[in-house]
Amino acid sequence: MLVTLLVALVSCNGLPDTYTETTDSLMLVPDYQSVTLPVNVAPMNVLIDHEADDYSIHLHSKNGKSLIVKGKKASFPIKSWKRLLEANPGEDLLMDVYIKKDGQWIHFPTVTNHIAPEPVDPFVTYRFLPPLYTTYEAMSIDQRDLTCFDVTSLYDSRLMSSNTQFQCVNCHSFQDYNRTGNMQLHVRGDKGGTVIVQHGSHQKVNLKAEGLIGGAVYPSWHPTSNLIAYSINTIGQNFYTKKQDKVEVMDDKSDIILYDIDANKIIPVSMSPDWLETFPYWSPDGRYLYFVAAPFKPAMMNTQAEIIIKHNTIRYNLVRMPFDPDTKTFGPADTLISARETGKSSTFPRVSPDGRYLLFTMGDYGNFHIWHKSSDLYLMNLATGVVEPANAINSPDVESYHSWSSNGRWVVFSSRRQDGGYTRLFLAYFDNKGRFHKPFVIPQKDPAYYQRSLKSFNIPEFTVQPAPTDRHHLVKAISEEARKAEMAH
Repeated sequence: MLVTLLVALVSCNGLPDTYTETTDSLMLVPDYQSVTLPVNVAPMNVLIDHEADDYSIHLHSKNGKSLIVKGKKASFPIKSWKRLLEANPGEDLLMDVYIKKDGQWIHFPTVTNHIAPEPVDPFVTYRFLPPLYTTYEAMSIDQRDLTCFDVTSLYDSRLMSSNTQFQCVNCHSFQDYNRTGNMQLHVRGDKGGTVIVQHGSHQKVNLKAEGLIGGAVYPSWHPTSNLIAYSINTIGQNFYTKKQDKVEVMDDKSDIILYDIDANKIIPVSMSPDWLETFPYWSPDGRYLYFVAAPFKPAMMNTQAEIIIKHNTIRYNLVRMPFDPDTKTFGPADTLISARETGKSSTFPRVSPDGRYLLFTMGDYGNFHIWHKSSDLYLMNLATGVVEPANAINSPDVESYHSWSSNGRWVVFSSRRQDGGYTRLFLAYFDNKGRFHKPFVIPQKDPAYYQRSLKSFNIPEFTVQPAPTDRHHLVKAISEEARKAEMAH
């Protein structure tokens, strides 16, 4: 709706002298409206999704020099953007959008965003890949600098693949937000193994020791010790034509182990044949190991067939076990979230850096919620035990993998909310009162990037400094023979 009121603008060079106010909703791509953003984030460029003859945006705050940009795609100069945000921590960031139609300028209601004083960790590492409906596809482990638009490919599965030999790369993990320079990742297929990076040295290991049901899969590096908790899983996929969720990823066997890097020994943690255990994660102090576990006592000889039949009845509890770093021993498991009580299935436990909150996902069944539209994020107050859905950041579509920033003020999570088909990475502010704010998709230099991209982002992990490896060193390490890990006695 247009309000036929002409307003004069003064001392705003480059903006229209007169315009008509409208109460119509402003359509921006991405939807960067009413969000809280980090003081150090890259420019949040937008596409003005209205047909017009001309476009103008005025970006301003309480302090510093305002920005004026022209065009349907508004790209803010990075140096000017950074100066404006750095001058206004804790202040509102205002955006006035004007479009010109039929010779008349129109002004939309002012967009108000907020600049949080707390920065986001500068780097996020993720898996970048197309939808996987074949054995192996082109995929990479990439690292994005969130303070600008720089992307570094740490490893690409095509680097060492051929027409007959293929690779899959996955499950990257860092110790303590990469403060120590330690990380790991898996390579499957040709020249497969787990690459452990410590202080610049690279070692490929084979974690499929005698007596285990399979190789190591989902990792979590102990925050202070050279120990990595892994689940070991035998994983299958099933495909459906009539179900809303077209792909089902499921385990028919899974256990939890601890790998002692220095001793090259594997310590059993939770290996019951009547339970499926997966997705371990350490508490920030390293004294608890969180994971999810579902009861499953096979009644058929073919457990894979039985899992397919019963997959939508398998629901995971969220549990934790106390850990003594000195003796490397665990206490009995304690159930924090009971599937029997909730009627849902939990996965991806992640504890905030201050140890106060547990963020996890719950869906109708299973553990691989990246394919489940029922999957939402939930927050547990570990002091009170109160569990609430994180409604401020959930959507009608999938929310799944997530990671806390090192200061506990930001969460990055994967969601399919944009189009239902591709996972994108979203940032959300978590304030000191334990509340989430409206999330926003990670900015790209081209604001229309997500409309044309045919790849997904997943497994986002924050780090405070760049990854301690690169393509050259990883190719060299992967080419070497793997060191065989042994079971501890």
